Amino acid sequence: MARPTKTLTIPTQHNGDLGYYVLDYLAHSFPTQLFEEFTDGEGNLSSRPVYRDGQPVQCRDAVERRDRLLEHLAALPPVQGALDQVVQRFGTEHVAEVTGRSRRIVRKLGSDGEMRLAVESRAGSANLAETAAFQDDDKRILIFSEAGGTGRSYHADLGAKNRRLRVHYLLEAGWKADAAIQGLGRTNRTNQAQPPLFRPIATDVKAEKRFLSTIARRLDTLGAITRGQRQTGGQGLFRADDNLESVYARAALRQLYMLLYAGKVEGCSLQRFEDATGLSLTDRDGSLKEELPPITQFLNRLLALTIGLQNTLFDVFDGLLRAKIEGAIASGAYDRGVETITAESLTVAERRTIYTHPGTGAETQVFTVARRDRNEPLALAEALDRARERGCRLLVNAKSHRAAVQIPAPSLVLDDGEVERRIRLLRPMERISMASAMLEATSWEEANEDAFASAWASELAEVPAFTESALYVVTGLLLPIWRRLPDEGCRVYRLQTDDGERIIGRQVSPAWVAQALGADAPALPAGDAWIAVLDKGAVLHLAEGLTVRRATVMGGVRVEVTGFSDGMVERLKAMGLVSEIIAWKLRLFVPTGERGPALLGSLLERHPLARVADRAAA
Repeated sequence: MARPTKTLTIPTQHNGDLGYYVLDYLAHSFPTQLFEEFTDGEGNLSSRPVYRDGQPVQCRDAVERRDRLLEHLAALPPVQGALDQVVQRFGTEHVAEVTGRSRRIVRKLGSDGEMRLAVESRAGSANLAETAAFQDDDKRILIFSEAGGTGRSYHADLGAKNRRLRVHYLLEAGWKADAAIQGLGRTNRTNQAQPPLFRPIATDVKAEKRFLSTIARRLDTLGAITRGQRQTGGQGLFRADDNLESVYARAALRQLYMLLYAGKVEGCSLQRFEDATGLSLTDRDGSLKEELPPITQFLNRLLALTIGLQNTLFDVFDGLLRAKIEGAIASGAYDRGVETITAESLTVAERRTIYTHPGTGAETQVFTVARRDRNEPLALAEALDRARERGCRLLVNAKSHRAAVQIPAPSLVLDDGEVERRIRLLRPMERISMASAMLEATSWEEANEDAFASAWASELAEVPAFTESALYVVTGLLLPIWRRLPDEGCRVYRLQTDDGERIIGRQVSPAWVAQALGADAPALPAGDAWIAVLDKGAVLHLAEGLTVRRATVMGGVRVEVTGFSDGMVERLKAMGLVSEIIAWKLRLFVPTGERGPALLGSLLERHPLARVADRAAA
């Protein structure tokens, strides 16, 4: 696989010699004049400058402090701009620069064999040559600014030699969404081998996300206007929690106001918040206002706060927002707009008509689409690299002997204001998030690198090259049967099969298909049944009263088998099910690893499937 190329958008404003201006300002503006105390005629103690022979007297201690500070600043290395840092770090032989600069500072090898900084002049045709060098794959890194991003294309054109994946870093989004669109469009155009990966860059000043939020909202609005879908304009550049003006953000803000009113925001009281922002949250009687300040006003006032206070407030707000979005995604109520399904192979396995309009003869059909995805497990070297990062460690499960890398995860702020510290477990094919306090109740134990590598390699050997599944899409005339479609998971998908057929419609569960077709005992392969339970939340009713459903145990998602009798326990455990005693009650689970679908298939062979029910119906 070809290594990706990198592109960087930066401003071209030249800030001059910043160090010179700071030192000059310090030398002439540092207060060094001596003051003395005196008492005026009314007995008030005050101070006044000291003069001798008409000349101000300098305080020797202040002069010494100024000189020491000047020496300290003068000894610091110069801080280069982002453009100079990239050029000097990777070298002009690897970096193509398309900006409006006529001169730049580069590193050059001197006659004595030492690297020195030198001023290099650039010809007027340098931008054309640099663009050609990047598209011809002679230079792997491209930097272009607003001045260099007009009238040129840097995408993975099918006619260019450089068709590598572009990783486009947006260094400064700016205030205007149209300018951001113009810059992002330089690397994402038609007739390209593959679309780029966009990476916006922000500092650790949390309120800076205010600018990215404006771009995200306007890009999404542009997509809704021009193509009828929200996801198009943003090009997948921004995450759900990047839009700070969504319905979830407004709900999170109201929750933040309630926590401030209740005094549950650590580090910021209600009085401090009102004094710092100028926003009033209470009425004259001291109760919380019904009409609270809107999200836009809150974000604008956040920019005027000190860095510490704005980070404190934004951390709580961001945690509440993330909790709202994760809750909506988990419940299936999150609206993603129109999503495109991509896979290694998509074929229509079966077409069935469930409704025919009496007047026009238009049909509503259910397509069973066979899907084949290529598995891309996390390599051992990448897992070890992640484990070497700060706050990460290697884990091996004492019971299942599976491996995982523990990494930090963003904390969540619960509705009562409590901060839930979370971690994420990286597995070869999974990313599991849980509360950090729940890890102690599991069988995960810290392991050395050799034990981890052995367990990880064993899992990688068991991962198949492809994963096959089926999805069900209702397409055609949908309005007459819209009320019959499931209320949850109202997501619209589009896909293109291997034969070139394009399909757009609502995805439904196998349970809904069985009900719509009147099938009491649907035929469901083990892989589809596993996905229906674990991903869709369907409930499988089996023979002899057994039920297979998804359950949440200690913050983890499990597949539980219920309805068994005392005589079934040993037989079910012999099939591979795991028994646990929780709250003095015996419970049986199907392991959620790679062996899960096969064990569920064995269970379905012994206890045939009777019917499939949706989670809401169950």
